[in-house]
Amino acid sequence: MRVNKKCSCLPAEEKGIHIINIRAIEDIGYDQHESTLLNSLSKNPDADCKYGLYFRDGKRKVDYILVYHYKKSSSGRTLARRVHHNDSSTRSTRQDQPLPGKGVQLEMGESEPHMDYHEDDKRFRREEYEGNLVEAGLELERDEDTKIHGVGFVKIHAPWNVLCREAEFLKLKMPTKKMYQINQTHGLLKKINSVIQKITEPIQPKVAEHKPQTVKRLSYPFSREKQHLFDLSDRDSFFDSKTRSTIVYEILKRTTCTKAKYSMGITSLLANGVYSAAYPLHDGDYEGENVEPNDRKLLCEEWASYGVFYKYQPIDLVRKYFGEKIGLYFAWLGVYTQMLIPASIVGIIVFLYGCATVDENIPSMEMCDQRNNITMCPLCDRTCSYWKMSSACATARASHLFDNPATVFFSVFMALWAATFMEHWKRKQMRLNYRWDLTGFEEEEDHPRAEYEAKVLEKSLRKEHKQKETDKEKLTWKDRFPAYLTNFVGIIFMVGLTFAIVFGVIIYRISTAAALAISSTPSGRSSVRVTVTATAVIINLVVIIILDEVYGCIARWLTQIEVPKTDKNFEERLIFKAFLLKFVNAYTPIFYVAFFKGRFVGRPGDYVYIFHSFRMEECAPGGCLMELCIQLSIIMLGKQLIQNNLFEIGIPKMKKFIRYMKLKRRRSLDHEEHMKKKQRYEVDYNLEPFAGLTPEYMEMIIQFGFVTLFVASFPLAPLFALLNNIIEIRLDAKKFVTELRRPVAVRAKDIGIWYNILRGIGKLAVIINAFVISFTSDFIPRLVYLYMYSENGTMHGFVNHTLSSFNVSDFQAGTAPNDPMDLGYEVQICRYKDYREPPWSENKYDISKDFWAVLAARLAFVIVFQNLVMFMSDFVDWIIPDIPKDISQQIHKEKVLMVEVFMREEQGKLHMLETWKDKDKKKGENCNNHSPRLSRSRSGSLSSCHSYPLDV
Repeated sequence: MRVNKKCSCLPAEEKGIHIINIRAIEDIGYDQHESTLLNSLSKNPDADCKYGLYFRDGKRKVDYILVYHYKKSSSGRTLARRVHHNDSSTRSTRQDQPLPGKGVQLEMGESEPHMDYHEDDKRFRREEYEGNLVEAGLELERDEDTKIHGVGFVKIHAPWNVLCREAEFLKLKMPTKKMYQINQTHGLLKKINSVIQKITEPIQPKVAEHKPQTVKRLSYPFSREKQHLFDLSDRDSFFDSKTRSTIVYEILKRTTCTKAKYSMGITSLLANGVYSAAYPLHDGDYEGENVEPNDRKLLCEEWASYGVFYKYQPIDLVRKYFGEKIGLYFAWLGVYTQMLIPASIVGIIVFLYGCATVDENIPSMEMCDQRNNITMCPLCDRTCSYWKMSSACATARASHLFDNPATVFFSVFMALWAATFMEHWKRKQMRLNYRWDLTGFEEEEDHPRAEYEAKVLEKSLRKEHKQKETDKEKLTWKDRFPAYLTNFVGIIFMVGLTFAIVFGVIIYRISTAAALAISSTPSGRSSVRVTVTATAVIINLVVIIILDEVYGCIARWLTQIEVPKTDKNFEERLIFKAFLLKFVNAYTPIFYVAFFKGRFVGRPGDYVYIFHSFRMEECAPGGCLMELCIQLSIIMLGKQLIQNNLFEIGIPKMKKFIRYMKLKRRRSLDHEEHMKKKQRYEVDYNLEPFAGLTPEYMEMIIQFGFVTLFVASFPLAPLFALLNNIIEIRLDAKKFVTELRRPVAVRAKDIGIWYNILRGIGKLAVIINAFVISFTSDFIPRLVYLYMYSENGTMHGFVNHTLSSFNVSDFQAGTAPNDPMDLGYEVQICRYKDYREPPWSENKYDISKDFWAVLAARLAFVIVFQNLVMFMSDFVDWIIPDIPKDISQQIHKEKVLMVEVFMREEQGKLHMLETWKDKDKKKGENCNNHSPRLSRSRSGSLSSCHSYPLDV
């Protein structure tokens, strides 16, 4: 039995060390290589190990934690507490036991209660798995004497040789001794940069990683054979905590547990309940008195605080603490938020332009002019009467705020903005790849998921294959066909459910409008449209929020039954399904208002009915654009306020409180144990597990759709998105730093499939905005009237031109108003919005030539707008290089410097080899001299001839 040499520098009696559990380890048959079998106790062992950040010896850092549940009788716990009180030195018999082991042989004659079969199976699998970890070189230490009753912790430490071995396997780029100067700007650009730095200095975070650097260490994939190239002066900090936890996690994933026909890593053991949690530790506390400085505390002060909302994010420190994948998310979110600033400014200008020109808008002035005396046809059968167009004056004036020539310009601007944003992000991404040494990084195929291996094992056992043939098996499309069919049917059903709910809201709007129209009060009849629109939008918002959560769970379940092979495949398929369902859920009500409402109404005397009783909805006299704006603004703001912010704050707090109450009920602690400070791994265990970045990205992608897809109807969307994101960045930061367990750092050089989704939304936005301007707004009809029908080249007479006439005698039986004299006079001709022939025409009520002229102009506008804007977007994409020039130069410089380093090394080796040969040759000549003095000591001389040390 070998003992770790690091811990055996002093006799056991002098250090108070107790060797325990040797018999249990030998019974299992483990040989604990490079692992400690000693526990060191001092006067304050918790302080020596920095409250769980280190092993009990206070030297070896805890890189990872495994958590498991175990059953323990109350008598056993009482005995453990009694032993602890009687002799403080015997605490090692219950706490921080070296692994693997089956427990402590109690001297009191009491044994642990017999556990059931499942608990024994889990314990055996834990013992085997931990033994395999020890064989892989990791060092383990157990702690079952915690404040959380029935929960044990396994602390894992990766020694230096394991870190070096795994860093070489993972091809981790590490900084070498070679340093080089980063190219600096000269002349005018240097002065401009210095001025910008001085101006932005108050909004820069006060962290060392954020300061501009003039020199950079040359990085190279770590190699044990070339350790002399790297700066190993401080081995403890050469691999930071993020890298150490990543290395340990890779070992945990590939270490197998073969008992009970399982051959899987930590993911399988977590899924089967063998371990309840696995996570790296946070660096320490982030608040409180006498807290030692650490990266977590610094992040909390300079990043995860609402008081620094105006500052840049310390992205390099975020990457150092959480890894590249999370760092790229927050970098992308920061770039997106910055790019929203110019979009918000232009949107505000467009809105102010609409406010300034509302009194000069001729169509709205004509609608508000009571002298025109335009009598409109009833909005519903029987209960609704005729009404004056001037009663819709407020709606017409409000529509002009968003339906004016400036919105067309804003649509073009936002399309170019989206293209510029994507190019800017690609350039930013390349800068981060250079700074984070990811330029040559290529993602390798990940380990198979536990569910995939279980499915393959089940298939091989079903075919009665031998165990050694299991690895040759794989899942084919035939094995996955039932899952694919379920996915297809499930997605179609969910999309159909969304359409059905939208249709139900339409029925609600129609029936509510008819019911409110019966109201005898004039104020009730005048506010029908506003009331119906507002309540329907709120219903839509509630349904969208509920279905978002449901669809997220369904998308995960549909992806799980597909059994993707790797985590990357699982994530991509989950993202695709969740985005598809949530996109349909969020935008279906908006698409209805934009493109379908008021299109299939019919005409007076020949209306289209639903269920033979409800007339289809009509747009307001000013068009549907105003209602589209209301729908978009309420859904967007509601989702951001309720779903994105309140849920993100409230749900983690509620889960944390519930978990705290459960733990409080489960534990029965005496006063001394209750007052004892918790270990770091106990505190982190009470935090919420990290659930991935998919919800965070999805939230921002849906918002990006609101900002770009229907921006022609709501120019203030970028402003509200900007205000939300300023809060969102700090909210997410606070959640990651204080509410979540520390996630495993994952290397990534880009944001993955999300970039393709963003590009797709940007292309779709051009098409949708073209149709919104062309078919939803009155921009094209106004242009057609101005250039084809206007007598004096102005918009006078436009409203009358868009209205058709209807003879009230042509109403179908039972559809005429019950009170035709409601306006105080008899109505013979009423007007409705459409391009149709008048009742005195030969082809009365047929579609007129004006309709076809406007339709042709609308389609032509869509084609021209779409192709022109897409060409401009592609031109922006082409003219802006993906890789900044200075970054490409620096990458090339790094390659040249690395070649020089290796060439010098080879030349040094050759020079040393030649020198050694020359010395050996000269020494050989001296040894051949036959002097009497040399002959007497020939053997000694000859032996010294070849004793030159060679250090290459």
